[in-house]
Amino acid sequence: MSVFDVLQERGFIKQMSHEAEIKELLEKEKITFYIGFDPTADSLHVGHFIALMMMSHMQRAGHRPIVLLGGGTGMVGDPSGKDEMRKMLTPEFIAHNIACFKKQMSRFIDFSEGKAIIANNADWLLDLNYVQLLREVGVHFTVNRMLAAECFKKRWEKGLTFFEFNYMIMQSYDFWKLHHDYGCVMELGGDDQWSNMLGGVELIRRKDQEPAFCMTCKLLTTSDGRKMGKTEKGALWLDPEKTSPYEFYQYWRNVNDSDVKNCMSLLTFVPMEEVHRLCDVEGAAINEAKKVLAYEVTKLVHGEEEARKAQEATEALFGGAANNLENIPTIEITSEQTSAKVIDVLTAAKIFSSKREARQMINQGGLTVGEAVLQDAEASLSADMFDAEKSLLIRKGKKKYFRLLIK
Repeated sequence: MSVFDVLQERGFIKQMSHEAEIKELLEKEKITFYIGFDPTADSLHVGHFIALMMMSHMQRAGHRPIVLLGGGTGMVGDPSGKDEMRKMLTPEFIAHNIACFKKQMSRFIDFSEGKAIIANNADWLLDLNYVQLLREVGVHFTVNRMLAAECFKKRWEKGLTFFEFNYMIMQSYDFWKLHHDYGCVMELGGDDQWSNMLGGVELIRRKDQEPAFCMTCKLLTTSDGRKMGKTEKGALWLDPEKTSPYEFYQYWRNVNDSDVKNCMSLLTFVPMEEVHRLCDVEGAAINEAKKVLAYEVTKLVHGEEEARKAQEATEALFGGAANNLENIPTIEITSEQTSAKVIDVLTAAKIFSSKREARQMINQGGLTVGEAVLQDAEASLSADMFDAEKSLLIRKGKKKYFRLLIK
């Protein structure tokens, strides 16, 4: 089975520039391809996950990936799908983020012995002569075609700056540059990049009269079309300092039944026969698939040891044995806070976004402190609630556990 068939079977592929040619190319040749990552934060998040998995499948099949870090494009910011202009980033902030990305990507991509390339488009974009760029590249883009691009549509009411309008040309130039320097013939990326990716394909085909291709993967969404990867605290990060392995594991353990098969197909290397066996079931039997999904995804991102710890802590809590607490989220409080209101402590720790949200959950019987459901939204903690290790278990809803620990 070719990697094209693997990607199709697992549900990665959304759009392709030249389907028949791409299928034949991936069956007969080993190619160099690239995916771009703009360093807009100091960690990758779950939105990058599918692209990394797609890249990993390609590399396992013998194709050579280029990880293109956007040290140059990050200074502009991609307007695709955005209602407002992105925040402008400093060169120092971008450099720091790039270093963080490289470390995280090594869990997915093998960079040894020339098996993959890391490039930074700051190396060529920051020194470009603008007039030369217009003459060599701009002449191949028509404004009416660019204005019709899907990536700009959300910006018409608030306005699209000329600054951002250049992003498509910059990304297209990246592909052309990688084509010349490394023989790169294909760009992969999320489906929100379709317009920008087509720009690079057309630039190479028009300017050099040579074949170039692009292929998008679908975005990670729920069965009803909502974007996945958002938690109460914000994005689901791949950095354990931003999203702990336990919280990460819990996210996948608690996905909706209807989303388990899609997530397991896209975000793990579990063979598809096993995916079908685990997921094509009814009722409570889907819980076994959720356990496998959570463990496999956490193992990929955080390593086998952290996945095992998260699994053990979850099983202990789900089984009612609250004696394995070292791996669940811990909130340290002072001895003075042991007499504070419960909602004050939990809101300050960002367990609730507001006291109003906390009161609402308490009134619905959704907050358990120790072994008792909290009935009074104005109730306070007391020192005798804590065990001999100065620990107190909190359960929010049915499945989210935290622990208060006196310093």
